[in-house]
Amino acid sequence: MTHAGHPSGGQSGEAAGRPQGSDGSVQMLTTLSGLREVLEHAQFPLELPGAAESRAVRAEMIDQLEDYVLPRLVEIDAPLLAVVGGSTGAGKSTLVNSLVGERVSEPGVLRPTTRSPVLVHHPEDARWFDQQRILPELERTTRATTDPGALQLVSSSAIPQGLALLDAPDIDSVEERNRSLAAQLLAAADLWLFVTSAARYADQVPWGFLKQAAERSAAVAIVLDRTAAAALPEVSSHLARMLVDRGLKDSPLFTVAEAPLDDDGLLPASSVADIRAWLSDLGADVEARNGVVRQTLDGAVRSIARRAHDLADACVAQSEMRARLERDVHASYDQAIADIDKGSADGTLLRGEVLARWQEFVGTGELLRNLESRIGWLRDRITNAVKGKPQQAERVTVAVESGLQTLVLEHAEAAAERADASWRSLAAGTQILEVGGPDLSRASRDLRARAERMVRDWQSGVLDLVRSEGADKRTTARFLAYGFNGLSVALMVVVFASTGGVTGAEVGIAGGSAVLGQKLLEAVFGDQAVRRLALAARRDLAVRVEALMDEERQRFVSRLDALDVPTDSSERLRALARTVDDLRFATPRSAS
Repeated sequence: MTHAGHPSGGQSGEAAGRPQGSDGSVQMLTTLSGLREVLEHAQFPLELPGAAESRAVRAEMIDQLEDYVLPRLVEIDAPLLAVVGGSTGAGKSTLVNSLVGERVSEPGVLRPTTRSPVLVHHPEDARWFDQQRILPELERTTRATTDPGALQLVSSSAIPQGLALLDAPDIDSVEERNRSLAAQLLAAADLWLFVTSAARYADQVPWGFLKQAAERSAAVAIVLDRTAAAALPEVSSHLARMLVDRGLKDSPLFTVAEAPLDDDGLLPASSVADIRAWLSDLGADVEARNGVVRQTLDGAVRSIARRAHDLADACVAQSEMRARLERDVHASYDQAIADIDKGSADGTLLRGEVLARWQEFVGTGELLRNLESRIGWLRDRITNAVKGKPQQAERVTVAVESGLQTLVLEHAEAAAERADASWRSLAAGTQILEVGGPDLSRASRDLRARAERMVRDWQSGVLDLVRSEGADKRTTARFLAYGFNGLSVALMVVVFASTGGVTGAEVGIAGGSAVLGQKLLEAVFGDQAVRRLALAARRDLAVRVEALMDEERQRFVSRLDALDVPTDSSERLRALARTVDDLRFATPRSAS
């Protein structure tokens, strides 16, 4: 039983294939080649809703461009490729062998069958199926093999020139590689010769593929195989109604009654006569053959352009999530920098060990008690009041180093905890944190050593500032009384209270100590120079702290960078997809 007609999918007038002129074909080829290149770089590494589907669609689009669309555009006159696909046990290989009239494809006895796909072509068409034109990643062979990465080529005069048959693996194989290869081969077809049976025709998997064919306007013919003769009318009628309901009403439907096989495993010639005749007519009719190619090619191109917009949306979602994760990291470490800046300027450090060592250096008693009321008197007598010795200045330096290092470590740890917690509140962030590598919820293991070096380098910088400013004052009594080290620790103390954040009783202790340090410096350099020195030292400390925190934040940012989420893929995909659609409709309808 045969429902005759040209093979087709569910095709609206808007999707009708329209041939391009030579210029249009070149432009289309260039545009689609560019689209393929963008797809190669459009990654979806973050586990967002729909990301797995986007990755699958992207891979499918690349395969279809490489395996079918681009080769077909390059050689539009190449033979029509009919891929024989279908469910497990539908009898695809037996059907191919019977159509050819000899055993060219080995039917599988055990499931799953693992073997290479078989392409049967007319001897005059051998040149069209070399390594470069179609399915380039499949190795060519002329012998049967169990390697699914190979394509077995069989030459047969039983196949009409201008047409080739490809026996594909089962679309519902239990072997994932077989299923993947079957889908890839069907996507590379000009015509789907879809084989099913009375036992399998209502299965979900075949109809999932046929739905794709309808959506892409792919040319499809259906073969109802391995069906008892008595059941053929009922089953074929039901199958025909299902085809209509699913947008495949124009697809030819052939039936092959179940019959005993001959010694070569072939069906009786009469069982496949209708299909053989239809294929022969198609191969002989250049216009009909080209119509099938144009229909499927235009449907594939239309589908690629539509799905490119979907992938562009997915790219935007990926970029936005990456930006959000990066913003969270920057916010955490910017806060740490701000907190360190505040803690190093509000008098917080002028407590505990630093304060004790500073008081040892400058002395307390009369000097501190009379500081505010007798500043003028102190200016004249400050040299005699200071009792600091070089070793006492060194103790202040060590205390400053310890206090500043502790401040930095405390806020670096807090920043790491905040950034880690922020990422873990999102599935994509948790995914990145759990792929391996150091624990990012704590500061780097070597941060203590790096913070120590940073503080020492800053202290050296403060000493250099004092040296530079005091270059012409080295012989003065006041300068000699304090020395480089003494003046540098005084400058550090001034920096640590530069915001005047101390209040209440602390003013008389930490705040008073800072004022004393300022007066010591003013006695040597003058008040303008002291303000300039304090500002320079403060800026230098801020730069060094920011650099240290940037190294810490980079641990998170580098994880994001490793994901390779391009920021411009969405715009490029949309632009190329629009160009594809423009080119599809550039030729007037009357040309089709």
